[in-house]
Amino acid sequence: MWLVHFLPLPLLAKVGNSLGMLLYWFAGERRLVAATNLRLCFPELPETERGVLARKNFQAFARSFLERGVLWWSEPQRIRQLVRITGYEHLQKLEGQPLILLVPHFVALDVGWSWLTQQHNLVSVYSNQKNPYFHQKLFDGRLRFGASQLYSRQQGLRPIVKAMSAGLPFYYLPDQDLATKDGIFAPFFGVQAATLTTVPRLAEMTGAKVVPLTTRMLPDGAGYELQFYPAWENYPTGDVAADTRRMNEFIEQRVREMPEQYFWLHKRFKTRPEGEARFY
Repeated sequence: MWLVHFLPLPLLAKVGNSLGMLLYWFAGERRLVAATNLRLCFPELPETERGVLARKNFQAFARSFLERGVLWWSEPQRIRQLVRITGYEHLQKLEGQPLILLVPHFVALDVGWSWLTQQHNLVSVYSNQKNPYFHQKLFDGRLRFGASQLYSRQQGLRPIVKAMSAGLPFYYLPDQDLATKDGIFAPFFGVQAATLTTVPRLAEMTGAKVVPLTTRMLPDGAGYELQFYPAWENYPTGDVAADTRRMNEFIEQRVREMPEQYFWLHKRFKTRPEGEARFY
């Protein structure tokens, strides 16, 4: 990753695409996970089209992995030059207020963090990686700019609330199946998905505004795009289930805009309602 970060991004993208095709053919378990997710979420597509989408997804995933080297070792100016920004005013006008940045699991999500932490101190949570060396590199890479804060999910919400009270926006990725007691089942592409209720509960607790942010890889290594959306009005409503459904609906809409870049390699529908058969 350190070696290839010197390459121009268009060339690095080609290397990532080639690596992605190797992963597609050799990572059989994850290929099955991606195929299952796409079948559940896009049943209207012919199987051949879902296969094409799966291959593009593996390529996007591999690109994002290699291109983390750019985020971890390149000069800050290079990162800024690679990123196109849309709707940044939606965040700027709320600066100083409690704020939740809702960031779906698109493969370029680390680009959003790396760009934003050059402008703001943020707080976020992380999951421990199985490989301790990679875990430390990931941790160090995400904290290379400014004075942002990272806490493990096991530490709970208390340090997050404290950081938000001190003015740090919460960069949060809400759309994974973590099989915890802090979730409910809510539809995602018409399938009941175990979904954390952290966003509405934390917004209620802190009075935070929710500003969605999507991260997109541009074609052929042309860079990245961060798109900020207006803060949600009338949110939260006090109805946690309805607020969680609204979150999933928004994420689903964004996924339909760039399905090849969503994190389909994750077992999003692993936890099932009682009595329902497993998908994986």
